Amino acid sequence: MSSANIVIHIVDDEEPVRNSLAFLLSSSGFAVRTHASAAAFLEIAASIQNGCLVTDLRMPDIDGVELLRRLNAADAMLPTIVVTGHGDVQMAVEAMKNGALDFIEKPFSEEVLLEAIRNAVERAVSQVDVDAATARTRERLASLSEREVQVLRGVVEGQANKTIAFELGISPRTVEVYRAGLMSKMQARSLAELVRMVSGVDLGEFGGPTA
Repeated sequence: MSSANIVIHIVDDEEPVRNSLAFLLSSSGFAVRTHASAAAFLEIAASIQNGCLVTDLRMPDIDGVELLRRLNAADAMLPTIVVTGHGDVQMAVEAMKNGALDFIEKPFSEEVLLEAIRNAVERAVSQVDVDAATARTRERLASLSEREVQVLRGVVEGQANKTIAFELGISPRTVEVYRAGLMSKMQARSLAELVRMVSGVDLGEFGGPTA
């Protein structure tokens, strides 16, 4: 994923502020979309696959902290920069506790904002790549048979083929066959790569008909 594919979403209830930020970021080469309220942004947040968020903290409908809480609750969190006034530092700290990547106090220089945006975009690119890799892994896991998933669990737990064979009531040679098959389906070139690939994925979700 390239940084050029990342969209910066600006949430601020003041139109002049939205327009000013959008002009600055667009002029600096970023793709931008503006939202007049946190509620409006929340309506489309779950569908965003490649974005960052710049939000004001003090807004009349839903403030920045509550926006972050709702994004977290909806599992739709993005790399977020909050913009705050001098009297809102404590509120900004609360935003950080709720997942904000950075906060910037008004008035701020263009370069300070742009540097924060670059960091957020870098984080977003990394997250998109991680999400894509996880999706590929889950797709490959779904192609495994129930028995291959059982063998995979044993392999990931560091069990020897003989141990896996004993627990499943099959021969060590049969375990080797299943192991070779699942390595091929998972497109893993080594045991270490296989373990890294499935770390963080609940293998209990997978397993087709017994083979």
